[in-house]
Amino acid sequence: MDLDMLEPILLIITIDLVLGGDNAVVIALACRHLPDSERKKAIFFGTGLAIGCRIFMTAVAIYLLQIPFLTVIGGILLLYISIQLLNPKEAELSVSGGVSAWQAIRTIVTADIVMGFDNVLAIAGASENRLTYVIFGLLLSVPIIIWGSTLILKVLDRFPLFLYIGTGILAYTSGQLILQNEKVSETVTQIAYGPILFSMFLVVFVLWTGRLLYRTN
Repeated sequence: MDLDMLEPILLIITIDLVLGGDNAVVIALACRHLPDSERKKAIFFGTGLAIGCRIFMTAVAIYLLQIPFLTVIGGILLLYISIQLLNPKEAELSVSGGVSAWQAIRTIVTADIVMGFDNVLAIAGASENRLTYVIFGLLLSVPIIIWGSTLILKVLDRFPLFLYIGTGILAYTSGQLILQNEKVSETVTQIAYGPILFSMFLVVFVLWTGRLLYRTN
């Protein structure tokens, strides 16, 4: 596997893990009333179906982002999502525990679709318009989501620095998304090191704005 292929796949996996923290909460809440045998089944099939839906949604997003200026709109929207990630006001999840494996699976998939728009947009921006990268990256992240997402939540709670690193990655991705627009790219590349400076500016802007929100609230 060459570096050109490895970079977007690693970026997709990182994005999926950074934005996938809520998935651990949803899975735990949806399966909390199930016996161990049913719980494993619900986690496995629920996560698998959720990933399948996410691949489909990302494929649609990749197609839409090929329309002129939609990459700019998508990049700006991803910037907003990045800033909101640093906002200390956390949205409360209302997820009822399923009494059967099927109900738990349905809850996991539904919640993932509703909450997964930021994930889909970020992954579409990082995929370089290649669905193969999306499928490979998401499939690699499945076992990590199932067995490691709770650990990631604990790390984010204990070490907030990791949240800023993840947010910086999203801001960088938004810059790459905006630069996919031909007119924006032509303008930025007229400046020495323009693309790098542009992406770094967005990273600093998002972290600075998010920090202000954090202090204010």
